[in-house]
Amino acid sequence: MHIDLRSDTATRPTPGMLQAMMNAKVGDDVFGEDPSIIELQNKTAELFGMEAGLFCPSGTMTNQIAIKTHTQPGDELICDSNAHIYNYEGGGIAFNSGVQAKLLTGDRGRITAEQIAEQINPGFDWLAKTSLVNIENTSNRSGGSVYDLEEIKKIAALCKQQKLKFHLDGARIFNALIETKGPENLTGMDKINFLAKENGKCFDSISVCFSKGLGTPVGSVLLGTSEFINRARRIRKVFGGGMRQAGFLAAAGTYALEHHILRLKEDHRRAAILASELNQLPYVD
Repeated sequence: MHIDLRSDTATRPTPGMLQAMMNAKVGDDVFGEDPSIIELQNKTAELFGMEAGLFCPSGTMTNQIAIKTHTQPGDELICDSNAHIYNYEGGGIAFNSGVQAKLLTGDRGRITAEQIAEQINPGFDWLAKTSLVNIENTSNRSGGSVYDLEEIKKIAALCKQQKLKFHLDGARIFNALIETKGPENLTGMDKINFLAKENGKCFDSISVCFSKGLGTPVGSVLLGTSEFINRARRIRKVFGGGMRQAGFLAAAGTYALEHHILRLKEDHRRAAILASELNQLPYVD
């Protein structure tokens, strides 16, 4: 049997997910009339304790919409040098938003509040205005490293103090939540629900991807306040992301939220076995 280990994007819908897609109720989402998209947006926002969501074709689009909504041309954002928004989104920070990136060297993709504080520009005319901080959890280019929740809270407090926006590229946020420690009395989805809301309290916007570990064919949801999402929706249209009867795709995301999150434990167990075997090979560094 051939197993494709290139990426967690090389997935296929389960029979149950395909059935959910076939049974989806659809409408015109540009008019805000697709019930399956509305359901996914609301369900994802509720999970993270945020006001509203916006369904988009990809995580790159949700990230780029967030950057453009939070910034003005000539601004500067802070992120790790391994960040997906910098390395793998086609130069979109500059192309779409006219913003420059200040890159930090974190611990396997994880930057700290102290590092960020040292790099916030003072308000001089000749310096770019620091307006946005981005982190990625998990950090894909750094082998799937996971942020400590307390560090996220420190960064959030710093951003609030310095009047900076704080965005999470949560392409693999559910992988991170599975591995993040929660209260000892919470397990399973109770732990996930608690940790998701704790994350939601920290960020001004979150990009949640469904087409990676959760196994849907297409789609990400951008989360934020209702006012933020209203502005983001216009930018989505400009970026070409105003889809019509896309509820067939959104239904897969809703199915994934209801059935696939805890299955990530099995993915992690198998990944640990693979890592253990590879580490025994002399030609693997």
